[in-house]
Amino acid sequence: MVTWVVLSGKFDVFHLTLGVISCAIVSFASGDMLFSAKNVSRVPGQWLRFILYVPWLLYQIFRANMHVMRLVFHPRMMELINPQMVKYKTRLDSEMARFIYANSITLTPGTITVYVSLYGSYTVHAIDDLSAEGLPGEMEMRVAAIFGE
Repeated sequence: MVTWVVLSGKFDVFHLTLGVISCAIVSFASGDMLFSAKNVSRVPGQWLRFILYVPWLLYQIFRANMHVMRLVFHPRMMELINPQMVKYKTRLDSEMARFIYANSITLTPGTITVYVSLYGSYTVHAIDDLSAEGLPGEMEMRVAAIFGE
């Protein structure tokens, strides 16, 4: 709703009503896409675990940025860089967990998710050995913890 108000720039009753109606329609239509829990009492816990995951992910992004910057400015850069494709199967079951995991990998510098199969196989490009050795690793465990997998 805040996004609606900021982007419309209109604060009269008509536009605010349209905003509420639009938000209600979108929420109703896509409410089960992010956290589809059979037990509704689990949803607040999932949101809390997701919110706690974001600062950890930002820290990992920062660390990976520093690592890639070190690689780029290192005098023997060409010796340190070892591009590779890493293929593995994840233990994540839900589509949303796989989606969050794939995007978390891509957001982290030095790695990019190239392919995700419907059966949970990932193909990830890593810029060097250190970036590749973390796959699947802690990030997958943390995403699994969000969804209770």
